[in-house]
Amino acid sequence: MSKEARAGREEIMECQVMWEPDSKKRAHMDRFRAAVGAARGRSLENYNDLYHWSVESYSDFWAEFWKFSGIIFSRMYDEVVDTSKGIADVPEWFKGSRLNYAENLLRHKENDKVALYVAREGKEEIVKVTFEELRQQVALFAAAMRKMGVKKGDRVVGYLPNSEHAVEAMLAAASIGAIWSSTSPDFGVNGVLDRFSQIQPKLIFSVEAVVYNGKEHSHMEKLQQVVKGLPDLKKVVVIPYVACREKIDISQIPNSVFLDDFLAGGSGDQAPQLEFEQLPFSHPLFIMFSSGTTGAPKCMVHSAGGTLIQHLKEHLLHGDMSSGDVLLYYTTVGWMMWNWMVSALATGASLVLYDGSPLVPTPNVLWDLVDRIGITILGTGAKWLSVLEEKDMKPVETHSLQTLRTILSTGSPLKAQSYEYVYSCVKGSVLLGSISGGTDIVSCFMGQNPSVPVYKGEIQARNLGMAVEAWSEEGKAVWGESGELVCTKPIPCQPTHFWNDENGSKYRKAYFSKFPGVWAHGDYCRVNPKTGGITMLGRSDGTLNPNGVRFGSSEIYNIVEAFEEVADSLCVPQQNRDREERVVLFLKMAPGHAFRPELVRRICDAIRVGLSARHVPSLILETKGIPYTLNGKKVEVAVKQILAGRAVEHRGAFSNPEALDLYRDIPELRDF
Repeated sequence: MSKEARAGREEIMECQVMWEPDSKKRAHMDRFRAAVGAARGRSLENYNDLYHWSVESYSDFWAEFWKFSGIIFSRMYDEVVDTSKGIADVPEWFKGSRLNYAENLLRHKENDKVALYVAREGKEEIVKVTFEELRQQVALFAAAMRKMGVKKGDRVVGYLPNSEHAVEAMLAAASIGAIWSSTSPDFGVNGVLDRFSQIQPKLIFSVEAVVYNGKEHSHMEKLQQVVKGLPDLKKVVVIPYVACREKIDISQIPNSVFLDDFLAGGSGDQAPQLEFEQLPFSHPLFIMFSSGTTGAPKCMVHSAGGTLIQHLKEHLLHGDMSSGDVLLYYTTVGWMMWNWMVSALATGASLVLYDGSPLVPTPNVLWDLVDRIGITILGTGAKWLSVLEEKDMKPVETHSLQTLRTILSTGSPLKAQSYEYVYSCVKGSVLLGSISGGTDIVSCFMGQNPSVPVYKGEIQARNLGMAVEAWSEEGKAVWGESGELVCTKPIPCQPTHFWNDENGSKYRKAYFSKFPGVWAHGDYCRVNPKTGGITMLGRSDGTLNPNGVRFGSSEIYNIVEAFEEVADSLCVPQQNRDREERVVLFLKMAPGHAFRPELVRRICDAIRVGLSARHVPSLILETKGIPYTLNGKKVEVAVKQILAGRAVEHRGAFSNPEALDLYRDIPELRDF
């Protein structure tokens, strides 16, 4: 049996422990389990017991966590949730309570403690912002917003890099009760307008340029076109980011002002006081957007309370986070992981905001920051870890990484071989947490867990309060088999509604059309009944179904991308007029390797042995490029559309839209 075939078979059959909890360490999860057991008179011996109680008695669970988390509120709730309503009813949570999201993030009392470390590509200096300085800046931003007429419910948007300005503007908007939405400077004009034109913002913050991958990218021309397409804007605030303001011409942008002038106009002679509007739990906080690769982006409205309590659960319990932690998640403000990361301020932890390429000036840039700042939790995408492995980077030999206790990965499924890479080449004692959820819930269904082992190739566990199962096409829960990821009970982090969806039809179609009354997330997964772990198998709208055998594309990727000759791959279904389906696998070759029949044979053998003969693709072809979204996810559905002869209109959602053109009119695909 070949090495690749053995790797494929091991991934399916083996439950290899990579990390185990320290039995001497009492995590927040253990303290919470003990508190619940005492308060509710339950014998909860382990995480499995706690999890099952949390979904069976979800109202009691969220009431207990409200107490445990120490959420700041001005009025207590009257009712946690109406348990007679299902998840499709979108029930109201913590009715009657009044609170403010920004107040909960800025409550840390050690004024001199660093809240934000701000690092940028090409700059040696790391800017430090203390909690006291952050509160002062948020007060300045909020006073200026109020002066220009921003009020509760207005939309404030950022077209910004991952910087202190983005955090300050978002928290200021939240303190007033305005709704924040953001996108990153790598989005093109169409991508930005596809999103922001739907929500009619009153105020936009933007930089004049950014630096990425060693190059300066001017932003002014794009900003001018974006502003032209947003007629409801009352003010455009330009933040000098690369050049000094004297070298920036904003005269062509209507209602534009530099950040310093904007803030000075709101403060007067005295420093403004920070005020927090006390708002209902369900008051809108964020508008998030779907990727928009196959249609206009959906505008998901997330509540302040739902976002706060869900993120606190994930940071405090699942992340075991405290005020001693330093978190860096490599993200842009256009990805939900930015919103998730910023909420960690509510634990008193410090954030590291990094803007730039994670590979420039060297692929060690993030590891350098770990050692320099003392980062304890590092978050990244699965793709970055694969790139480091390809480059044969071994931080275990070049860096101390003494403070690092957790590495988180999301964005795409984490391959089994990446677990081996992290534990052998990065740090053997680290908790490697693969986490999965999405923009739709601005959080995770499943993820890292300090109280259960890490098994190779698996996400550790389903998260507390998340009634997650894998379902067959017939709507039955399946264990140890591939199925549609569903959530069967209400959760406070589901969107309250979609913007401009008055009768809720888009919302119902998005989540509840497949299984009435049950949230279908659009992912394919497998729950291991032996370990409780989960393997993500790709998007269900890209699910492969040749000859009636349904499986996820990630099952193929895990085997194929173990071949050193393969840099990347894309696995998509192709249907003919008789609705027969075949699987087509595209390979992007690694530098120095050629696409050869002998490689195709070895890949087919590895898939046959690791999965089954029915998983072997009908056709394996070479490609020069794989399309990705701006957030680093492979885009199978758009390629599936192209193979069916349909156009992909929303190209602004792709980081490399030119790659889509590689899949048009491929001779080998014509005769099916």
